[in-house]
Amino acid sequence: MEKIIKKQKMVHYDKGSDVLYFGVQNGIEEEFVEVAPGVSVELDEKKKVIGIEVMNASRILRSVMKIA
Repeated sequence: MEKIIKKQKMVHYDKGSDVLYFGVQNGIEEEFVEVAPGVSVELDEKKKVIGIEVMNASRILRSVMKIA
């Protein structure tokens, strides 16, 4: 199943799943590459970056996040 990315230059945080997503450009995800534990880069058919996903974002980014 292909994933179509339509949210150009968008940042979204899903608190329930603790996932932070950075949309870079429109495109269809052809593959993803895990570049660090819990951090994946989504690529289109030409290997251009279309998105970046950070799993367990609150834990990974704890040192740079403002704690309320």
